[in-house]
Amino acid sequence: MDRRSFIKTGAVATVAAGMGIGLDAKERPSRKSKKEFTSGVTRNVQPYGDLKIKEITIDAGARKPFRVLHVSDSHLSCADARDDARKITLAASRSAGWPDAQRNWLEATRFARDNNLLLVHTGDLSDFVSEANLDIAAKSFLITDSFCSCGNHEFSRYVGEAKEDLAYKMENFDKVQAAFPNGLKVSSRIVNGVNLVAMDDVYYNVTEEEHDLVRKEFEKGLPVILLCHVPFYTPDLCAYSLERMKGYCAYVTGAPLEITSTFQNDPSLPEDLQWKNRAVQQKADRETLAFISWLKGQTLLKGILCGHLHYYYEGPFSPAANQYVCGAGYNGEVQLVTIK
Repeated sequence: MDRRSFIKTGAVATVAAGMGIGLDAKERPSRKSKKEFTSGVTRNVQPYGDLKIKEITIDAGARKPFRVLHVSDSHLSCADARDDARKITLAASRSAGWPDAQRNWLEATRFARDNNLLLVHTGDLSDFVSEANLDIAAKSFLITDSFCSCGNHEFSRYVGEAKEDLAYKMENFDKVQAAFPNGLKVSSRIVNGVNLVAMDDVYYNVTEEEHDLVRKEFEKGLPVILLCHVPFYTPDLCAYSLERMKGYCAYVTGAPLEITSTFQNDPSLPEDLQWKNRAVQQKADRETLAFISWLKGQTLLKGILCGHLHYYYEGPFSPAANQYVCGAGYNGEVQLVTIK
């Protein structure tokens, strides 16, 4: 029985309640009227509970306007007796940096459910792989209509302890996949004539296989809104990110070599530890650069929803589409997106 089926049976209800994920708690933060969230104007709106909701609009040519709640980088950092001692220690350490992460994730799922919104999450729901984190994810997705792309932390065993590549990802891929509502490689969901396409670029690369799968989605002839975790390179976003990071690195997929070569780099590291260098981790390969070049020419692309940077950013990706980076879900930063 997979995790989602197991949770459906109610077999983990006691555990879930102990982790604070029961959604019928007696005390809930006060809510704003639903009427306050009907505007299509791009602006900040008042909090819902502890959420900080930024409202944006994407003109995609939908048959009928609809709204989604975009959340990213929730970084749930929970562990329990089913996890090893190292994960329990890690949970205490990591959650200290975002103590309200779990509460804000639950508020986001409640807001989406209460307002009949599709919840889209663009990665790093979990900070690392644990039984507790995956149970929270699976139960949340069972009660809230959701569509997701994955993040790099989705597959982290202990966060930063090893080179993150396909082999590393596959060690926990099936376990993580079982908790999520859609396929984590490339998935599609059509809403009111708009094709929402989720893809995986979590390690700053896009494979030929993923390129082919995304191309097939565009061949359906529908307007596309792309969901991914790491934002795609644009000169403006890269410059902005480098400024914020004081030149350390930009944390974008597909930056040109002349830019990534300037990222943090310690050539004295032994060969087996070169992966620690940001200049190595974020170096774009031929397939990734080809994908981004192709994507920029797709007139059916109407928007990109992503995260990873832990702050809001909005800017043009191509003549046809803007890229919208969501803020940090662990801080309650979310985007209410009207797609019309």
